[in-house]
Amino acid sequence: MKTALIILAAGKGTRMNSDLPKVLHPIAGEPMLIHAIEAGSTLDPDHSVVVAGYGVKDVRAATLAHDPDIKIVEQEKQLGTAHAVAQARDALKGFDGMALVLYGDTPFIRSETLERMRDALSQSDVVVLGFEAVDPARYGRLVMDGQQLDRIVEFKDASDEERMITLCNSGVVACKSDLLFDLIDAVDNKNASEEYYLTDIVEIARSRGLTATAVTCDEWETVGINSRAELAKAEADFQARARAALLEDGVTLTAPETVFLARDTVIGRDSLIEPNVVFGPGVTVESGVKVRAFSHLEGCHVSRGSIVGPYARLRPGAELAEHVKIGNFVEIKNAQIAEGAKVNHLSYIGDATIGAEANIGAGTITCNYDGVMKHHTHIGAGAFIGSNTMLIAPVSIGAGALTGSGSVITSDVEPDALALSRAPQVEKPGMARKMFEMLKAKKAKQQRGS
Repeated sequence: MKTALIILAAGKGTRMNSDLPKVLHPIAGEPMLIHAIEAGSTLDPDHSVVVAGYGVKDVRAATLAHDPDIKIVEQEKQLGTAHAVAQARDALKGFDGMALVLYGDTPFIRSETLERMRDALSQSDVVVLGFEAVDPARYGRLVMDGQQLDRIVEFKDASDEERMITLCNSGVVACKSDLLFDLIDAVDNKNASEEYYLTDIVEIARSRGLTATAVTCDEWETVGINSRAELAKAEADFQARARAALLEDGVTLTAPETVFLARDTVIGRDSLIEPNVVFGPGVTVESGVKVRAFSHLEGCHVSRGSIVGPYARLRPGAELAEHVKIGNFVEIKNAQIAEGAKVNHLSYIGDATIGAEANIGAGTITCNYDGVMKHHTHIGAGAFIGSNTMLIAPVSIGAGALTGSGSVITSDVEPDALALSRAPQVEKPGMARKMFEMLKAKKAKQQRGS
């Protein structure tokens, strides 16, 4: 079945007490809106529409940076969920598949759950996602008649008997697109909140002789984020589940509670992650890798058998081949490090390629930025870069070449050549003692004058 996603993201989130739109607050390194979009993306949607409102410019920028093909429509006045969905009508004009309504502040719905909703729609006209709540609190209730969903009643409008129901509404709805908008046209705002509820489409559908049903999921999938406290709890819940999944997959976390993962972190089996490691978005770590304590990885790929850290930073574009060693206080950015190469201490490697088995000495810096443009450094296979070498890009160091410690390299070095660039050393016998005596006398004079 063809699929279109409608992601509602118009709310300000007053309880967040923030200028940032609620759906852009991050969980696991990415806005919760992106989590919702990615959950739906596994259905391979033909169209995705984000309904924005508060902070529409920021929501548009974040959404299009993630996927430029997503359509953004604006809900200028927040008049309820049915009104919000109606804003997607023009964007989906002529579409004849399933429309799936998701929420930008409900980031944890699993793709498997959405697939079950799609399957259920082949047997029903409207499908709603529900959950059995431990504490139903103020959730809307799903009123069932056997396997049929009879109606959804909001807490404010529910009778005492209906409030005893524990099967609750997540808000997620699947329906044929043309039918969805037809049902929305019949929704009114005659309720306690004077809003146009999307949930009313179930009762309208049933009154027309159409069918409706509910698919259920675990309660944690439906968690909506409305406050900083809920955001913090959602982050903790995500991290706990992600860590548990890695442990189950054969990854060793020596102190799991100190390791922080992104939504899309991938780590291969038999890898070892030491304490206090942070993974930002876009990290893939292959099998048998050791990431040592206090390292930070983002937008990078680490191949089998490599060692990273401690206190290393891998930034976007860092590509480590097999058995690479990146040591303490080393930063790698937009650089490809070939098999067996070593960058062991106190170095910055940016906009560079490092050949196989090359050794980068402590304190080496690729000077890649001239204040306007970035420039590339190439270091050939087996090259040895002496400690405290400054490589002024663009520059190429040939295979097997050697640079002397403390050199400033401003031009290309041929393969197997030795490059030295140092000021001549000058030695003046006895001058150190005379200098210290002069300085001490000057200090004593100043102290007497005070």
